[in-house]
Amino acid sequence: MNERSIIGTALAALADSVRPLRKAAEFSGDPGCIAEARQLAVRFLQQLEAEWFAVLGDRTTGDLLLVVSELVTNAERHSHGPYLLELEGTDRQVLVTVYDSSSTLPHRYDQDPGRLGGHGLEIVHALADRLGAERVPVGKRVQAVFDLEHRRVST
Repeated sequence: MNERSIIGTALAALADSVRPLRKAAEFSGDPGCIAEARQLAVRFLQQLEAEWFAVLGDRTTGDLLLVVSELVTNAERHSHGPYLLELEGTDRQVLVTVYDSSSTLPHRYDQDPGRLGGHGLEIVHALADRLGAERVPVGKRVQAVFDLEHRRVST
């Protein structure tokens, strides 16, 4: 083995060791799924703090759990089949992604405190640092991004 291949092997091993933490689960929409999704998120955030030394704090943790609840609730209400929650994170950012079978992209209504319902995306937009939605071959993907570095500086 030459020096170049040793260095390449070492770099590949290092890259493998710094992959983001990922957790995912499929939910059927049966009663209790939203609570199960929140529990998955709680375990994910605990592991992120322990393994990545991510600094979350109570506010960011609460914001993340509320976003998980809102996105999963929307998927349950508006799709015709199971949905997938994916969580990915490092000490710098957390991605909350929900895939569902509906190709209809979510709509954020104008603020109206008198409106009954339809506030979920408004809440997610207010809490996340970035929000995106796109169609995928089997429906859509909605993703909320939390910039942990920015939140540390802001608080």
